[in-house]
Amino acid sequence: MGVFSVFTPNVQYNCELGLSDLVIAIEIKINKEIRRYKESIFFGLTFRQFICSALALGAAVWVYFTFKTALGEEAVSWVCILAAVPVAAAGFFKYQGLPLEKFIVAWVKSEFIRTGRRVYRATNWLYEMVLTSKRI
Repeated sequence: MGVFSVFTPNVQYNCELGLSDLVIAIEIKINKEIRRYKESIFFGLTFRQFICSALALGAAVWVYFTFKTALGEEAVSWVCILAAVPVAAAGFFKYQGLPLEKFIVAWVKSEFIRTGRRVYRATNWLYEMVLTSKRI
């Protein structure tokens, strides 16, 4: 964050006009990289992070009450953690600016759908123009 000035009043004297002005500087915080700005809404989390955290909490509570009698207290606490971590991590995951669902789609496309050998073939248009001009 860049800071322009602080909350201190400055008195400046203008020699040309003979006027003195009271200037109060206001602090304005600006992100250095504006594209990385994320608005936080609850507890410093973005909306996506907050929703995923709430869903993870809901998943943990559901797992706890569903399996408490079958597994016991200690085992169900570990199952709650295993159920909540992937859901919560989905809200915080970023890889080269892609959220988790877009990353998974791109990974599946590159690894399974569009597989195969990729060959680069350069096209020399100047050479082709010279060949076609000699034929004419």
